[in-house]
Amino acid sequence: MAARNHPTARQVRLGAELRKLREAAGFKAREVAAFLNSTSAQMSQVEAGIAAVSAERIRRLAAHYACTDEALIDALAAMAGDRTRGWWDEYRGVLPQVNLDVAEAEHHATHLREIVITHVPGLLQTPDYARTVFRYMRPELPDSEVEPRVEHRLRRRAVLEGDSPTPYETIVHEFALRVRIADRQASLAQLRWILDQIEQGRTTLRVIPIDQDGFAGAGASMMYMDGPLPQLDTCLRDTPTGTAFIDTEPQLAQLRTLFRRVEKATLTPAASRDFIHRLAKDL
Repeated sequence: MAARNHPTARQVRLGAELRKLREAAGFKAREVAAFLNSTSAQMSQVEAGIAAVSAERIRRLAAHYACTDEALIDALAAMAGDRTRGWWDEYRGVLPQVNLDVAEAEHHATHLREIVITHVPGLLQTPDYARTVFRYMRPELPDSEVEPRVEHRLRRRAVLEGDSPTPYETIVHEFALRVRIADRQASLAQLRWILDQIEQGRTTLRVIPIDQDGFAGAGASMMYMDGPLPQLDTCLRDTPTGTAFIDTEPQLAQLRTLFRRVEKATLTPAASRDFIHRLAKDL
């Protein structure tokens, strides 16, 4: 089992799922370590994502745990066997690890659902919009550090392009569409880009009007990512200390409910497109 200095969020998630299987079967880590002719420390490293684990070993563990969920076992084995180096690996050591983790999570998602209140969604931002946001939020960063962040954000669009784009639904508050993060020209270009993405079918976008009664979801921003199975869904939420990866079923259930509640406050996709057209015309 090869050790890792900096496991990715996906590797940590795989370890966490293996721990859940062990605990559900009623085994202690030392008992499983003995079964594998390993040590408790090595088992802890596997379940923390610090040590790699093979697909073969995952199937052996699943059999030992008497797990009969073949779909889950296959999905976990696929995660363990995936050695693909994605485009985000080019930014390792250049950007914080969380940026790479977000791109990797989006890449592996089967469906993306997002709520944004204060900014245009990252997947829909123009270069000027992204650059202005980074410079405003991190004024201490030199251009040499801003530009890789902008480039990385634009390359995340890959999930919406190509022959097999990932379905993407986003809910955007009117505030995020109206606020001028730079000037009129940048705002108009941003709205036109969003309309272009809608017309090309790259996003299903719904707008929350600012005069919508009964909307108290100002803190509802999230990116909900469907996994190959519901047990492997993930939700990203920004917190005061950074981006949190949420994967426990009780929390995911709450967030799915929150998404549906927020969705009730939106215009239809067609009405939202017309709404953005009017915003662009009025600029």
